[in-house]
Amino acid sequence: MAGPPVTRADAEAAAVRLAGHVRPTPVIEAGAGSFGVEQGLTLKLELMQHTGSFKPRGAFNRVLSADVPEAGVIAASGGNHGAAVAYVARSLGLPAEIFVPETTSPVKVGRLRGFGIEPTLGGALYDDAQAACEIRATETGALMVHPYDHPAVVAGQATVAREFEADAPELDTVLVAVGGGGLVAGVAAWYDNRVRVVAVEPQTSRCLGAALDAGHPVEVGVSGVASDSLGARQVGALAFAIAATSVAFAVAVADEAIVAAQRALWADLRVMTEPGGATALAALMTGAYRPEPGERVGGIVCGANVDPATI
Repeated sequence: MAGPPVTRADAEAAAVRLAGHVRPTPVIEAGAGSFGVEQGLTLKLELMQHTGSFKPRGAFNRVLSADVPEAGVIAASGGNHGAAVAYVARSLGLPAEIFVPETTSPVKVGRLRGFGIEPTLGGALYDDAQAACEIRATETGALMVHPYDHPAVVAGQATVAREFEADAPELDTVLVAVGGGGLVAGVAAWYDNRVRVVAVEPQTSRCLGAALDAGHPVEVGVSGVASDSLGARQVGALAFAIAATSVAFAVAVADEAIVAAQRALWADLRVMTEPGGATALAALMTGAYRPEPGERVGGIVCGANVDPATI
């Protein structure tokens, strides 16, 4: 029987590779009753990573574990992954080309330009941009840095959970927002069923939940306030393979709940996050996930690239 596609050993190797390239991000204890959790909540503030999201972990691990051609690197992204790849390329002195969809927010386009990249428009949604990116990669020979469907990317994202466990080893459950599935796959691969991992998706973009229901990845509609970061039409094959055995289940939350969670993070903790970054907490605030008495719950706040005026 084949082993898991990404293991804790892969995450440990990634952590060594990433040393000096990514920053350890802090953990904060929210008070009792915060976000609907009677006994309190532990938050991993991964939004304080370079470029404002967890994405540099996977991007650095993919690039540092590969032979990069003269053409450099290429990626498609709703914004956060593109900024991460641009940051990696600038840090390592590599050429980079980034494709984005029309749904990418002006804030995220600005981040790309800040790293010296003029993004190429690649269609209406992320999957359209990915298709355009793949065509371009065959023309140039650049190294494809997929945002979620590659073992090195998932292993890099697993270092989020590795750090979280080191700082909060007592957790019973960790809630993770899901787009294409790279972060939740990495978290699940690290915890390996020792901690309950709950996936949280927008009701308008639930590719993992639909795949778990069907028993295989399926295409779904994509819309809503978090579509620029969580708007994948279909969960990654690698993410699904891990989630099918190591994610407890997936829940879905409405756009209104995501916005309320954004505002609560700002009001209670003065943490400003994009919709995707607040999605995991929305599950607690709405009761989509209800902890048992005494259950020790953690959540990952995974992205900060937002226009403050929207909050």
